[in-house]
Amino acid sequence: MNITRRTFTAGALAVPLAATTLAACGNGGGGGGEAASARGPITIWLSNNEQEVAWGKAMVEAWNADHPDEKITAQEIPAGQSSEEAITAAITAGTTPDLIFNISTAAAPGWAKQGGLVDLSTFEDGASYIEDRTGADVATGYADADGKYYLLPWKSNPVMIMFNKDLFTKAGLDPENPGMNSFDSFLEGARKIVESGAAPAAIWPSPTNEFFQPWFDFYPLYIAQTDGLQLVEDGKSTFASDDGAAVADFWATIYAEKLAPKEAATDDAMATAKTAMQAAGPWAISSYKDAFPVGFMPVPTAEGSDPETVKTFADSKNVSMFTTSKNQATAWDVLKFATSQEQDGAFLEATGQMPLRAGLLDTFGDYFAKNPDYEVFAGQSERVVDVPNVPNSVEVWQTFREKYSAAVIFGKEPVEGALQAAADEIDTLVQG
Repeated sequence: MNITRRTFTAGALAVPLAATTLAACGNGGGGGGEAASARGPITIWLSNNEQEVAWGKAMVEAWNADHPDEKITAQEIPAGQSSEEAITAAITAGTTPDLIFNISTAAAPGWAKQGGLVDLSTFEDGASYIEDRTGADVATGYADADGKYYLLPWKSNPVMIMFNKDLFTKAGLDPENPGMNSFDSFLEGARKIVESGAAPAAIWPSPTNEFFQPWFDFYPLYIAQTDGLQLVEDGKSTFASDDGAAVADFWATIYAEKLAPKEAATDDAMATAKTAMQAAGPWAISSYKDAFPVGFMPVPTAEGSDPETVKTFADSKNVSMFTTSKNQATAWDVLKFATSQEQDGAFLEATGQMPLRAGLLDTFGDYFAKNPDYEVFAGQSERVVDVPNVPNSVEVWQTFREKYSAAVIFGKEPVEGALQAAADEIDTLVQG
């Protein structure tokens, strides 16, 4: 599975999950006002992931059976180059549904600025529900600078290092305990993989220039190295620092020593054994289980942190309510129903993705007992950080990616200078 496409590409066709077609929402709903207390039928959009569609269909049926006057109509996000593009177009046209279950944290600030999203904190139990379900420490990372929640944190695919156990064995590494939790030990292991001929590449991050690519190379390691620091905090970039330079220098060494290619893979490099490692989430377990024995380890840090404490990038998707909703009281109740303990358990069973719910391992202990391969992600999902909720978020990440790529991947300029240049530009962008 290609991480680039998985994270940001929408489905091919919008396939209705209910017999009726999705009715276009008007422009007059708005956040608050009469709509905030109104009840009635609503519409929702889901991603095109097959397992999520199955869960969504069952969730809708369960709700509709008990709420004949407040029925849900669901469909997949309409076709487009990306789900973000389709949602932006719908906001502009005033045709958004009441809820969408596939919202990128990076895209939400722009949509909120457009006036497209409802502040969920305006519901009486809005902030408390989000923080109680998710855990306050994690949840507040999804609020904007004013503490408003335009997102309900829904699910996470915590980024870890996936590896092919057979290739590790071939390289002389212990697949059950690789001992690669520091930058030096990771590099040592990577060199063994390539020098032994076990695989042409030790690890293969995408070297392409899309704004979200840092989420699968620099950012998880930066979060781990700083014990949870976001790229931007309190209106200012954080990464032009010793920690940022240490992470960037680590990746620069990977590329300089040809332990990772500087070109994009033309196929699935993990499935074809062209690389022994890749950044991945729990989705990879079912994707590769028939191809090779899969192992996972936390992302490394400079000194080798305790694996039980390492934080990483959440790679989350969220739920938002749109201001075109005319029945926001029903939409809020549906949002809570769809993220209840019962539905989170059904979602976990159907998809293997981690609900962003505090105490996940204890709450769904039976699932993890039956599916032990996923247990490592249950613990990791409580130690996650997402992208900062800041103005011009996409532009922030694009700026970072361009400076990073030039210095780290292609070695065209000094790393620390590139980080500082990116920080200077980003500090201006986040002022709005």
